[in-house]
Amino acid sequence: QVKLVESGGGSVQAGGSLRLSCEASQWIYTTFHMGWFRQIPGKEREGLASIQTDGITKYGDSVKGRFTISRDNAKNTVYLQLDDLRPEDTAVYYCAADSSMALLWRADPNTGYWGQGTQVTVSS
Repeated sequence: QVKLVESGGGSVQAGGSLRLSCEASQWIYTTFHMGWFRQIPGKEREGLASIQTDGITKYGDSVKGRFTISRDNAKNTVYLQLDDLRPEDTAVYYCAADSSMALLWRADPNTGYWGQGTQVTVSS
């Protein structure tokens, strides 16, 4: 069974914080590298952060220092802590998993496994 379920999105004011959660099937969580992405209508999907099965993290330049990815092995869950949110962070945020880091960061919804997305709205 494939399960990637995002939660934690919502509406906040600029400067606020949110924590997104992605609960995965155990076989996905233990086998695949996982990442967070976002998409603004009319724009390409953007890679934000990834965490490998060995815990090594990587961040996109636009969110370095503001977003933090982490994982909880007991809950098969990957988190994305969003701090110092800005109106331009408004987007649908997706969780994804892939066996290849290169493919994961291509942010192609036709490869790997993807969740349904969760909306984040930041008002000024």
